[in-house]
Amino acid sequence: MYMLKYVLKRIGLMLMTFLIIFTMCFVLIKLLPIIPPENLGDGKEIIKQQYIDRGYYDPIIVQYFSYLKRIIFESDWGVSVNIPGFRGQEVWGLFVDRLPPTILINVSSSLIAVPIGIILGIYAALKKNKWQDHVISTGVMVVISVPSFIYAFLIQYLFCYELKWFPLNMNHGYDYFSWSMFKSMLPAVISLCFGSIAGYARGTRAELTEVLTSEFMLLARTKGLTKRQATTRHALRNAMVPIFPSIIGEFVAVLSGSLIIESIFDVPGVGGIYLLAINAKDYDLFMLLSSFYVFVGLAAGIVVDISYGFIDPRIRMGAR
Repeated sequence: MYMLKYVLKRIGLMLMTFLIIFTMCFVLIKLLPIIPPENLGDGKEIIKQQYIDRGYYDPIIVQYFSYLKRIIFESDWGVSVNIPGFRGQEVWGLFVDRLPPTILINVSSSLIAVPIGIILGIYAALKKNKWQDHVISTGVMVVISVPSFIYAFLIQYLFCYELKWFPLNMNHGYDYFSWSMFKSMLPAVISLCFGSIAGYARGTRAELTEVLTSEFMLLARTKGLTKRQATTRHALRNAMVPIFPSIIGEFVAVLSGSLIIESIFDVPGVGGIYLLAINAKDYDLFMLLSSFYVFVGLAAGIVVDISYGFIDPRIRMGAR
């Protein structure tokens, strides 16, 4: 009962926060000057008519409620106007068409980073203050300090250009699970992995090191358990309580960071068109993609909080 009340309360707060951020994004993008149709090249008469049909010349408050009405009652997120090659296309169709590559590279990077990062963190904690721990900790600090796009350029130069192990850009198409597509997306996946592996390793090492020095571990050893038994039965289970929920938060961080990676490797995902929408002031496409990233971030926060209650039975969300 406490959990249900807590979840409903968090969902309500999430929707309110989402609406506030949605409104801020709409107002800020609409405060920018409209690009004159004459500056957009061919089809300027069609673009001008779309401006009129979409109410781009109306007051912002009128545009806002008209936009909400179309979304809620007509499921109409608008059309792309300012981006060449996408003009006149429904932005929802563009979003759905380009979402799978983005999800694919982010899920793949998480599947690789999670086990490697946790294993490195456990190994560093078990070898605390030894040379193995120093090597891993130094490597983690270096990797976290360098932005992911630096690794992307290095991978693109070394493995794609010099060694020619992978293509420079990700293949376009819908055969997402073919060997050719998998090979072409590996550089982007590897580039996203570095920061995640370092983050998981640092968090796991910190949590497990603290647990290993706890009093209940000494009690477990005095009861006759070996160091390996005490570590696997008690230390790892307690250390993983804050680690597993952080995986969701890390996935959201990777999803946001993949915007630049997608542009570098020409991934046909939502990240590339998001940057295009910002530069071209394509209002409807910008609003849809901003709403997507905001919703994913807010929903991930709720999932992380709720997961604590399932992972650790001692935690009861919403209880006083």
